Amino acid sequence: MQRSANGPDAADREFLNAFERCAIAPETFHHRDHLRLAYIYLTQHDVDTALPKMRGSLQRFLVHVGAPRAKYHETITRAWLLAVEHFMHEAAPTASFEEFAAAAPRLFAPGAMETHYTPDLLRSEEARERFVAPDLQPIPPPR
Repeated sequence: MQRSANGPDAADREFLNAFERCAIAPETFHHRDHLRLAYIYLTQHDVDTALPKMRGSLQRFLVHVGAPRAKYHETITRAWLLAVEHFMHEAAPTASFEEFAAAAPRLFAPGAMETHYTPDLLRSEEARERFVAPDLQPIPPPR
């Protein structure tokens, strides 16, 4: 279910377009931008459709900037996508990522994923290559 007023706003569409064209400098792409990407894909698609789109975009970006392909982390990508989906369903529909971010500050708390995963599991090669379920507590599903 989409939790956006009308899909991504103009600024979010521009960000997605720039990212998919690899027109964003890697040094400016941070955690918040990963969450923005997840939000934008989830305004248009369910998780099962958004995940391969996000994975493909991130992997293309890594290739474009010359980063090792091993830098991509499947568990972290999917876990954050699930977390964003959860918070999108908790909040009232929003018109933009900025509105969403203001309504879901817990999503941006340092160490938020550490309540679900131990560092050893997240550092494992298995978690990097395929999705591994949380070993501390599940990511709450959307309501």
